[in-house]
Amino acid sequence: MGALLLGLGAATSFATAAEPEPVYELRIYTCNEGRLPALLARFRDHTCALFEKHGMTNIGYWVPTHDEDGAQTKLIYLLRHASRDAAKASFKAFGQDPEWQAAREASERDGKILAHAPESIFLTRTDFSPEVVLKQETPHRTFELRTYTTPEGKLEALHRRFRDHTCALFAKHGMTQVGYWDPMDAEDGAGSKLIYLLAHASEEAAKASFAAFREDPDWIAAKTASEADGSLTVPKGVQSVFLRPTDFSPLQ
Repeated sequence: MGALLLGLGAATSFATAAEPEPVYELRIYTCNEGRLPALLARFRDHTCALFEKHGMTNIGYWVPTHDEDGAQTKLIYLLRHASRDAAKASFKAFGQDPEWQAAREASERDGKILAHAPESIFLTRTDFSPEVVLKQETPHRTFELRTYTTPEGKLEALHRRFRDHTCALFAKHGMTQVGYWDPMDAEDGAGSKLIYLLAHASEEAAKASFAAFREDPDWIAAKTASEADGSLTVPKGVQSVFLRPTDFSPLQ
């Protein structure tokens, strides 16, 4: 009996260890002029609940803070799926759901909402990314979506710098790290891009944190050492978009 129980315990441990890592999906919707409120209402009243009904986990929903980033036209959101196949099955069931079809039809009586098909980027968490924590004690934060593009063959060096230095220094200077991801598909930057999400008390706090971070001797030393063979990002390879969470976003 003891041997049997040990065997069952080992099998359970193996099954747990073998559970696949979930995938994330970053989706960007661009609306026709004046139609963003209708899109937000549709998500608030229908879409988010239907996503959950069909096996998708809502992580966060944001609108850019600045007009040049799409403050009047864009919705950016993040989902979690058990796998790519699960995502495909979930969206198929969602699209066929009569409740979704009715909600979409009603929301577009005054005109088509989206200017073009949504952008979708499938992502995997890096090994240094924290678990995404939805319950937060500090609501009404400002978020920052950052994308780094590396020269060919430099992504692992960038990962190593974040793993060994940057993440700890971000925390030191008051930045909350929500998650770090790599795109899964070549057309989205697999092998050359790192996408990550930070949270700040405000945009002013973000600027102050980054100013202190860049002046930190530990960061200067880490950057210098890591770039002995050249920069880890291409020219204009660092993009930053400030975001405000919608009122229906799980992550606030």
